[in-house]
Amino acid sequence: MRNELLSAIEHGLDRPTARDLANAVGRAISDGVLRPGVKLPPIREVATELALSPTTVSAAWALLARSGTTRTDGRRGTTVVDTTAPSAGRYRQTLDHQATLRLDLSTGVPDAALLPSLAGALAQLTTAGTPGSYLDEPVLPQLREGLLQDWPYPATELSVVDGAMDALDLVARSALRFGDRVAVKDPCFPPLVDLLEAVGVQIVALPMDDAGPDPAALHARLAAVVLQPRAQNPTGISMRPERARSLAELLDGTETVIVEDDSAGPTSVSTPTSLGRWLPDQTVHIRSFSKSHGPDLRLAAMSGPADILGAVTARRQYGQGWSSRLLQRILLNLLTDPNACSAVSAARHEYARRRRMVVDELAALGVTVKGTDGINIWVPVHNEAAAHRPAGQPGNRRRTRQTVRPPALRTGPHPRHRRATHRPARGGGGTDRRRSAQQRLAGRHALNRDPAARNRLAG
Repeated sequence: MRNELLSAIEHGLDRPTARDLANAVGRAISDGVLRPGVKLPPIREVATELALSPTTVSAAWALLARSGTTRTDGRRGTTVVDTTAPSAGRYRQTLDHQATLRLDLSTGVPDAALLPSLAGALAQLTTAGTPGSYLDEPVLPQLREGLLQDWPYPATELSVVDGAMDALDLVARSALRFGDRVAVKDPCFPPLVDLLEAVGVQIVALPMDDAGPDPAALHARLAAVVLQPRAQNPTGISMRPERARSLAELLDGTETVIVEDDSAGPTSVSTPTSLGRWLPDQTVHIRSFSKSHGPDLRLAAMSGPADILGAVTARRQYGQGWSSRLLQRILLNLLTDPNACSAVSAARHEYARRRRMVVDELAALGVTVKGTDGINIWVPVHNEAAAHRPAGQPGNRRRTRQTVRPPALRTGPHPRHRRATHRPARGGGGTDRRRSAQQRLAGRHALNRDPAARNRLAG
C-alpha cells in the first residue's frame, strides 16, 4: 500500500516543489489511492523515496494541513481528513427534531416581538449603491465612528463581519494553528467547540464562578482564551470588572490572544467589559447585533490588533470581501434612530424582567440558578436523560448538557444541567404551561435531593 501510494504521488509530481508535492497528494486523494483516515508516510521516508529535501516535504504537509486536507497529530503522524461528510455539529444535532413543539426553549434566539421596526431604516434606502465600488472601504465611515464611540476600550482598528460566529471563525483560522491550546469557558456555546475542533486546536476548560472565569485555570501556556464578557451562554454570568482586571494582569506579558465574544450586545443589562482596556494589543473584541436588532441582519463589529485584523481582511478577500454595506446602512440607522434605540432599550429590560420571573419561580421550587443576565438559563437537574424525555413529550424542549459541555470541557463533578431560553408561551394557558414545565424540570432535581419533595410533588 505504501509503495503504491508513493508511486501515485511520484507519478503526479511535476516539479520538486512543496506546492507540486501537495498537489500530487491531493490528486492521489481524488483518485482514491489515499482514503480518509489513511496516514501519510513519514516526512523522511517520502523525502528519501522521492529524492526531495525533508524541508520541501514538511512544507507540502503544512500546505495540506492548512487547507484542511490532512490533520497532523504529533508523533501519531499526518492523516487524510474526510472533507465530504461534514458533521452536523452539536448545535444542529440538538435542534433537529421531528415533532412540532408548543414551547421550544432550546434555541437561544431572541423574541421577534422585541426587535426594533425596520420601517424607518428601509425608508432611508433610496438606492442600493452608496457606496458602490468593490474598492470602497469595507466599513461605512459613519458606522465605524459611531461604534468606536460606544466601544468598551479605545480601539484603533475595527471591522464589520457577518455575525459573531463568522468573526470567531475568521479569527480562529487566521490566528490559531493545529495543536494550539485554547481555553474556553465551561460550559460554553456548542458551535464554538465545533469550530475549534475543526481548526484542530486543543481545548482547555476554563471554569467559572459568579464573577466570571477562574484566574487559576490560566496557568498553562495558551495560544488563545475565548471569553463571553456579558450574559455568557448558557449560564448568564457576566464578568465583573475586577475579575477582568485580574485576568488581564495574568495574561500581560504573554502571547495569548484574548477573544471576547459579546454576543448579547445591546440586550445585556451589564456594563460593557473588556480586557482590551488593559491589553489592547492582545484583545479581539466582538460585538454582535443579532439578538438586539435581528439574527437576519447578520452583522457584528470586531476590534483587535492590526496583525490579526489584517489577516482577517486578507482571508475575506478570497470570499465575500466585505459585509454588505446595504446592511451596514440599516444597522447605522437602527443605532441612531430614537425609536429603534427605545425599542432595544425596552427589549433589554423585558428580557431582564422575564429572567427574574423565571429564576424566582425556580427558586420557589428549591432550584438555584446562577447568572444574572441574558436570555438563557442554566438549570441544574439530577438526571439529564430523565429530564429531557418528559420535557420533550408534552411539547417542551431544552438543550442538554452533552451538547454544551463535551468531554474536553468537563472539569469536575458538576451537577447535571439543562439550558433553557426564557420566553413567553404562545396561546392560552401560557403561564400555566411555563410553570408546569419549570416544575417538571425542577422536580426531577428536587426528587433526588430531598426525599420529602417526592411526596409534595405527588400531592
